[in-house]
Amino acid sequence: MKNLLLTALLISFICPSLLGQVSVKDSSISFPAFFISSSVQFPGGDLADRFGVSATIGGGAFYKMQSNWSIDGQYSFMFGNQIEEKDLLANISTSTGAIIGSDGRFADVRLFERGFQVSLTAGKLFPFKKPNPNSGLVLKAGPAFIQHKIKIDPVGNTVPQLSEEYQKGYDRLSSGFGFYEFIGYQYLGNKRRINFVTGIELMQMSTKNQRSYNFDLKAADTEVKNDILIGIKFSWIVPLYKRSPDTFYYN
Repeated sequence: MKNLLLTALLISFICPSLLGQVSVKDSSISFPAFFISSSVQFPGGDLADRFGVSATIGGGAFYKMQSNWSIDGQYSFMFGNQIEEKDLLANISTSTGAIIGSDGRFADVRLFERGFQVSLTAGKLFPFKKPNPNSGLVLKAGPAFIQHKIKIDPVGNTVPQLSEEYQKGYDRLSSGFGFYEFIGYQYLGNKRRINFVTGIELMQMSTKNQRSYNFDLKAADTEVKNDILIGIKFSWIVPLYKRSPDTFYYN
């Protein structure tokens, strides 16, 4: 995360000087850009029965048109450590919830949330008077795909029932399609050095378990889940402004 931020900051300072001056301050302009982003997400719907608060880190690219419409594509990696399915490993645990390893000791089994999100959106910028016509309220929406699972980490690999292959019977690997929406504020600095967007994102996804059998339930899970995510998101933008054309005058 730190390296990504430093790289984006370095590029954002170098690119403007390489690509020349543009009139960000005076008029709405078109340009491509890429960005890195991070968010904190809160689950709702069926997803809240499986996970707690999670975070994402990712990036993408967009193209802003002179008309202030834009198209945007992004990818985000999901991670967290709040697992709400407390009885997930009950069938291989003792009455006190402990798991005995093959070495006769209590095993250290850790559970995490892992996954990713992909979205393709169209958006519209509603500029404010200040600081320029390329900054203001942003609305975006479009289709999205999500995949998530419970990552099981048996420290020391002393639990045969949780070998890599057997973990598939517990990890609840799920995926599906839905919609992504975003509302926020975009800032493009007049000096072209500071550029970001921040706001609220919302995802409504229909997901299904991709495993054929769950060991703990002793059955397949064929129910379609309604997964909801509400996030607070911040993205650092690196715009790729066009070089201003050179003008020559002749007598």
